[in-house]
Amino acid sequence: MAELQSTTDFQGIRLFVVMGVAGCGKSTIGAALADTLGGQFLDGDEFHPESNIEKMSRGDPLTDDDRWPWLERFGYEISQREGLVVGGCSALKRAYRQRITDSAGLPVLFIYLKGSRELIADRMGKRTGHFMPTTLLDSQFATLEVPSADERAIAVDIDSTTDQIVAAITAQIRP
Repeated sequence: MAELQSTTDFQGIRLFVVMGVAGCGKSTIGAALADTLGGQFLDGDEFHPESNIEKMSRGDPLTDDDRWPWLERFGYEISQREGLVVGGCSALKRAYRQRITDSAGLPVLFIYLKGSRELIADRMGKRTGHFMPTTLLDSQFATLEVPSADERAIAVDIDSTTDQIVAAITAQIRP
């Protein structure tokens, strides 16, 4: 796999999307990153139509047709906020990341939270009150297209504490 872009490519970006499979920590890390950077956090799950939430709650994976309106709305919503915005969104495929960026109309830096299936399954098994069942984790990994070197993205390993992960992200985006 090619290396992701260097930190020098990210100066002046105000829209960040923390991405990865379900259970990787998008909401936790995104909110902590927004606090650290003095921005606001938007959880992509809040922009799903009810039909998507019902489908996932039943254990049915979303299709691309289910995702397009959600991704467009999410991209638009992050761009409409003032100042620095950190969003949390799976953005599993390159086309999804492009749809978010196109809908935002501004540069977006994607922050890929990478971790093993075992680590993420363990974390998912411990959380409560979330509509995404652990049974959909395999479909998430099957759908995942890790960001490539020609995308505006960085990657950070999630086998650490929240503070350590946020520090690793900020070291890459704010040298």
